[in-house]
Amino acid sequence: MDDFAPVRAERTFEIIANKVRDQIRDGKLRTGDKLPPEREMAQQLGTSRNALREALRSLEHAGLISLHKGARGGAFITDGNPSAVAQSMEDLMHLGGSNLADVTEARLSIETAIVAIAAAKGTITAFDLLDQNIDQVEELTQARDMDAKAALNMEFHVLLAEATGNPVLVLMMRTLMDLLRSVHRPITAEDTADIIKSRRRFMQLLRNREAAEAAAEMKDHLSRLHDLFSRTEMPDSG
Repeated sequence: MDDFAPVRAERTFEIIANKVRDQIRDGKLRTGDKLPPEREMAQQLGTSRNALREALRSLEHAGLISLHKGARGGAFITDGNPSAVAQSMEDLMHLGGSNLADVTEARLSIETAIVAIAAAKGTITAFDLLDQNIDQVEELTQARDMDAKAALNMEFHVLLAEATGNPVLVLMMRTLMDLLRSVHRPITAEDTADIIKSRRRFMQLLRNREAAEAAAEMKDHLSRLHDLFSRTEMPDSG
């Protein structure tokens, strides 16, 4: 009878890392908190400093802590690092045979839901920030600052997620934007002009709380990007 798979023993650094994760989950460690000094923490855990360092490096790679050197250095709990999540997603995407068209298809579903919630819950202040973003993109297009424009194009979608007031949606959108940022390509001035026109229409609908129409405008814009990705697999940052 062979019904049981072998049990994998946790390595020491994994046990230590999971103890830190447990304290974060239980609210005992919060953003900005500093972990005990290395020597003291190793003594508390009854482990070697080498195992502790390996655990801290794994937590840093996961985006849960940041490590700083110097007199005021140490290990600090972060507010979450979407870039770390995005890197893991990108690695898994390549290993699993997925492509950027798949990412964009998922983005269509997520962002359509975000638009509906933002239309219902978004504040005037949140909408003003979105309009300011569009104005800045227009100015940067005229100044031909393509890198800054690409960053603002992505930030628009994060601001939209923030308008929902839902931190999970914000994290998801930041992660998607970081994933796209790692491989984005510049877009033409003509493409940018179309994006700006679409966003002006979108914002008018959003301010009017016309959720279905705003979602349709966003879906049309993202569908065009999806078609582009499917043909070229070279993502746009819009």
